Amino acid sequence: MPLPPDMLEELRVDLERQLERLERSMSVTEEAVRPVQLDQQAVGRLSRMDSLQNQQMSRNLQEREQARYAALQAALERIREDVYGTCTRCGDGIEVGRLIVMPEVEHCPACAG
Repeated sequence: MPLPPDMLEELRVDLERQLERLERSMSVTEEAVRPVQLDQQAVGRLSRMDSLQNQQMSRNLQEREQARYAALQAALERIREDVYGTCTRCGDGIEVGRLIVMPEVEHCPACAG
């Protein structure tokens, strides 16, 4: 069952808003994953370890952000192709409630299982 045009527009606007917020977050994360420059004289061993650990956590965040960014972009592409709200595996409709909670979702619950 196709989504009503007003609901589809609401979801498209929400996807674009989420994409903008994610882009801002990704720029901050990009700064955090830059190589750690440490003054070996001024920084103790634990501080260096903390810096490296923080950098690794930022890399993990960056990977999650990139995956979410791709999912949001793909959802917007499905809207443009007029197939948004349809499971990309089985072709069944995805419930509106599921799309409201996770507008980037591409599978129905059975296929996501």
